Amino acid sequence: MNVKFDFAKTVYVKPIDVADLPVELRDQAGDLDHLFAVHNADGEQLALAATNALAVHLALENDLQPVSLH
Repeated sequence: MNVKFDFAKTVYVKPIDVADLPVELRDQAGDLDHLFAVHNADGEQLALAATNALAVHLALENDLQPVSLH
């Protein structure tokens, strides 16, 4: 089976602790303890989302393929 996969469109979704964010972002997170970061293959953070489902949705809406990291 020959399946081509465009790794340039892969993004990684990982949970992060709000406490690890800069103060400006911590204030915006409200009562949340965790957020979900979306990163490209180079490690650049593209987005923060309140839930894993929202992070995946953001990736898919932008024609990106999300992969979960633990």
